[in-house]
Amino acid sequence: MGDATDTSEGAPDIVDWVHFEKSRAELGPGFIRILSYFREDGTKSVGQIEQAMHEGNATALVIPAHTLKGEARQFGAEPLADIAELIETTARLCIETHSRPDELVKDVVELRRLFQQTIDLFEKATNPLVKRAPQNGFGRKASNQDFGRI
Repeated sequence: MGDATDTSEGAPDIVDWVHFEKSRAELGPGFIRILSYFREDGTKSVGQIEQAMHEGNATALVIPAHTLKGEARQFGAEPLADIAELIETTARLCIETHSRPDELVKDVVELRRLFQQTIDLFEKATNPLVKRAPQNGFGRKASNQDFGRI
C-alpha cells in the first residue's frame, strides 16, 4: 500500500502496471518527458476525436484514434487503447459504407473519461509531489472505535 503502482482506488484494470514499469525501465531518463508527450498528444487527440464526432466526420476520427491507440499501448493503458481502436475501426467502416459515425457517441464520451483517469493514475505513479497516502490525517482513519481499548 502506498506504492506507486497501488491501484486500490477503484481503477485496477485501467493500467497494466507491469507493462508501465517495463516501459519506464526501457525508456530510462527520457521516460517522464515521453510520458508528458503522451499527455499533450493524447489531450490533442481526444479533442480532435470529439470535434470530428461533433461534425459527424468519420475520416477525421481515424488518425487521432490510431495515434492515441499506439501511445496508450506503449504505457500499458490497454482499456484506453482498446476504446481508441474501436473508434478507429468503426470510423474506417463508416468511411467504407459512407455512413455517419453516430454509433460512436458513447464511446467518445467514455474515451474522454478513461483518458483523464489514465493520466491521473500516471501522474500519481510518477510525481513524487502527488500525495499517495490515505488522506485522513497521518495515514490512519480518524475514528473513535479504538477509544478505551488496550
